Amino acid sequence: MDMLLPLALVFLLAGFVKGAIGLGLPTIGMALMTLLIAPAEAAALLLLPNIVTNLVQMRPWPETARLARRLWPMLLGVVLGTGLGALLWGGFGGRYGGAVLGLVLALYGTLGLLGVRIALPERAGLPVGVATGALTAATGVFVIPAVPWLQTLGLAKDALVRALALSFTVSTLALAVLLRAAGGLDGRLVAASALALLPALAGQALGTRMRGRLSEAAFKRVFFAAVVALGLAIELRA
Repeated sequence: MDMLLPLALVFLLAGFVKGAIGLGLPTIGMALMTLLIAPAEAAALLLLPNIVTNLVQMRPWPETARLARRLWPMLLGVVLGTGLGALLWGGFGGRYGGAVLGLVLALYGTLGLLGVRIALPERAGLPVGVATGALTAATGVFVIPAVPWLQTLGLAKDALVRALALSFTVSTLALAVLLRAAGGLDGRLVAASALALLPALAGQALGTRMRGRLSEAAFKRVFFAAVVALGLAIELRA
């Protein structure tokens, strides 16, 4: 019960970031919650907020369906990579899950601050998906290398936001299967994940309203700097 308010604030903040820039809920959520609870529990709590906020972000869905036909190799790779990662790490996270999470977050934030773009062709979708899935199985965060790769495809702003949501949804569903198979997803955590929807959706709605009023460049600099700091904090605790 003493964790209820801190966790609600985490989801409110993570939802706000997602609404403002189209990504960040699992990144911020895992980074902050790992400082409070076990990584497997944090990943389980993020499942329903991730899925529902991504469904909201994917509208209009016919446009997303067209994107899925273009991006299916990467999406397939995510599923395959998550299964492969589970074998490599011995289930979700494995022995070094916390350390890997800290490194991935610090790397992602640094790349964002430096404006580095991963110059991979569109035909690299399958290996990009496999790598993303493997890291998802280790960390519960599904941004590297999928997000930098999607950002190089030349998608319009709204299409990119929908593509990110589509990628995150597939990653979340693959992660849910992994957690269930590993016994890390029970009724208590599912109920708690459903409750976390409320602050996450409230934060997303607020962030969406603020999207046009904020300088996206400045907001992203703060976001990436915070991700680096959180990654380093997790690494020091690992």
